Order: sequence, then C-alpha cells, then structure tokens
Amino acid sequence: MNVGGKGHIMIKEAGECVPEQGGVGCGRSSGGRVSFPEAAQCLSHPPSYTCVRASTHLAPLEEIQHKLEEELKKQQMCNSSAEEISVQILPHPRIPDVLLLPVDGPRPVKQLSSEVVVGAQCGSAVLRGAHVFAPGIVASPKYMKAGDVVSVFSDLEGRCTRGATSFEGKRVFVGNGVAQMDRSRIFCTGEPPKGIGVQMVEPLYQSPSFDGVLPSLAFLQNLPSVVVGHVLGPRPGERILDMCAAPGGKTCHIAALMEDQGEVVALDRIEIRSIGFFKTPKRPPFPPESFDRVLLDAPCSGLGQRPNMGSTWSLKEICSYQPLQRKLFHAAVRLLKKGGVLVYSTCTVTLAENEEQVAWTLDTFPCLTLQPQEPHIGAGGMLGAGLSPEQLRLLQRFSPELSWDQTGTDRAAPLPCRADRDTIGFFIAKFLKN
Repeated sequence: MNVGGKGHIMIKEAGECVPEQGGVGCGRSSGGRVSFPEAAQCLSHPPSYTCVRASTHLAPLEEIQHKLEEELKKQQMCNSSAEEISVQILPHPRIPDVLLLPVDGPRPVKQLSSEVVVGAQCGSAVLRGAHVFAPGIVASPKYMKAGDVVSVFSDLEGRCTRGATSFEGKRVFVGNGVAQMDRSRIFCTGEPPKGIGVQMVEPLYQSPSFDGVLPSLAFLQNLPSVVVGHVLGPRPGERILDMCAAPGGKTCHIAALMEDQGEVVALDRIEIRSIGFFKTPKRPPFPPESFDRVLLDAPCSGLGQRPNMGSTWSLKEICSYQPLQRKLFHAAVRLLKKGGVLVYSTCTVTLAENEEQVAWTLDTFPCLTLQPQEPHIGAGGMLGAGLSPEQLRLLQRFSPELSWDQTGTDRAAPLPCRADRDTIGFFIAKFLKN
C-alpha cells in the first residue's frame, strides 16, 4: 500500500505513523503499536475467513447454516475442475446472525506464461473468492480463446491500457483460471462485456464463490459492518436514517433488526444511488429531530479495506475527508431526536477520520455523550486525539495490523478465536443526544 506520491508519510521511532504536517496518524491504538509498513503488509492480505450475515428474521441461523452447506457442496460438485472447497461453516460466538467460513491461503500456485491483467478492485475481489467478471479485465493475450488456462494479475496503480496484450507495470499475482470468453468478445464489441471472463480454478486464496448462493438468506458482509447494525440497536416501529447508504448492506441489516416494522430512510450523495432500494414518500430536507436513530457510515479514505494492495491517493486526498465528515455530523445531530442514538463509523485507520472526529464532535455538540457499545468485540480507541482513557474504552476500533502474524501462526488458531482480530480496519463511535 502506498500513501505517498504527492504527499509523504514519515514513521516515528515510537511506531506511530503520521503525515509530516500532522493529522493522519495510523497504526497505534491503546492496545499496542505498529509501524506503517507493518500495517500496510497486513492490509494487503485478505482476512483468513469469509463473513456471511444470515437473514435470521426469515429463518433460524441453524437452518441457514445447513442450507448454505448444501448449496456450497452442490457448487463444489458442479465445478469438478476446481480443487475441493471446504464447506466448514461456524457461527460467530457473539454475533447472532453471523456465519464464518475459513479461507485457505496464501497457497503455492505456479504462475503461467499466459497472463490476464485486471483492475485493482477486481483483483481484490478475486482474493476474497470471486471469479473475474469481464468488465474487470484490462489486458489479455493477443490470441486468448475461451478455454485457455491463464494467470491473473492485478494492476495495482491503474496504469494498464485497456485492451493491451501485455503489461509490465506494478502488479500482483492473484491466481490461475480458465478463460470463459475470447479476447475479441471482451475488447472488440460495441456493447460492454458481461458475465464471467475468467473462472478461477487455482486462486491464491481459496474460498467459495457466493454468486447466486442463497441471495435472500446469506449476505457477504465484513464482520465490523455487521457489528455496526447491532451497535445502532434499531427497534421495531422506529424511524431510522442511514445517511450514506449505498450500496445498502447496512440498510438491509437495519431493516432486518427492526423485524420489518418501522421506517428506514436510506440516502446517498448521488440521488440515483439514494432511495432506490428503500423508497420513502418523504424526501430531504427533513425537519429537525425527525429520526430516532441515525447511522453516519461516513465517506472516508477507506484505508482499512482488505485486501488493499495498492493506493495511489495523495496525502491531500486522504485529509480531504475530515471537513466532509464534519458537515455530515452537523446534519446528523440536527435530524436526531432528543434521546436518540447516533452511530459514526468508517472503514479507515487514520486518527484524523476517527478519534479526532470524536474529540471534535464532543467539543462542538455538548448535547452528545459517548455511549457503551454492544457488542464490543474490537479494541479501544487510538491514543493521540486528547480523549480520556474512559472515552477511548467506549470507542471500538478494529485494528488487524496489531495482531498481524506473518508466520501464519495466528491463522492456525481456531476460527472463532481469531475472527474478531483478523478483520478489515474499521472504527465505530456511539453517541446519545441528551
């Protein structure tokens, strides 16, 4: 992961990573210290498990677990060319609607001479168990035909020219697969290509594909993102605002936790991404104190996403999110009823977007107080924003870099024991409006 280019990151001897001009800090919490290179190494690998949120308002967890096992066995039988896929599925010990599936990797996969290059986002999805869909392919061999066995590489910096026949830039190997389309179908048609372009048969990280698997009962979602819904604590009959909702995973979870009783208003900055999945007769602007609970899952630098093999953002771009997040805070507090709950979350690891925002919020809005979170399975907050030890304990920070073990010893531990540590980087704060 590279956060340089136009800006510079320096690493202090104490292990804290901050920009030379201050404000971004990453990688040190109240529970430990880690340098930026160590954090980058951790975040470049996917978690050692796949997290599935089960629709327990539609069926018991045990029934969904059984159905999921059967579907994945069918998938394995139909895909005889692939290696055997483990169908071990375990419930999370503390989150009642979460199932965990172990991921095998990195595995010793031999690179081939025939190479396909995909975009960085597509490459990250492959490392989490996806096949390569045709729109993600940016380069392929000149005479590639359906049925060819190819190695798949991810273009880390987005510099590969679409339609190229080779690429020698910064890239990373993600596994081998079988082409499902001729090159001409991918690049030489007027219509954008659709469907699977390369079916992965030897991925670097082995995990099942969930394409079309139990779509109404099983939803792929990172564990901290599921925790956010429970921390918000929506109740039947309430009116909830999800301020930055697209693509809608947390919104659907909120509705499920409310047992489909009440109102969820889901908005996003771009209108076409806004109300499309939860239509509401009322549109913004809303009158003050309109909502019982507000989720502000804010736009952020996303530096906690895993795998994050390459980031070309400058320091200036990373720091640009703080003012936007504060504008959204103003709107959230205005719309929240007295006695209501506001949850702020990000999928980044920077101090500026997390603990510093909490400190600013408490100074700016005396009506807000920090609240305990349930469940609290992450670590406390990071030092450096002037918050008290008591306040830091009320925050929830998922910092996988603090327990990252390059030897693989931690990945050998029982899955439920490591699931709460081996997550994406994430942050949650819960406020009550007095």
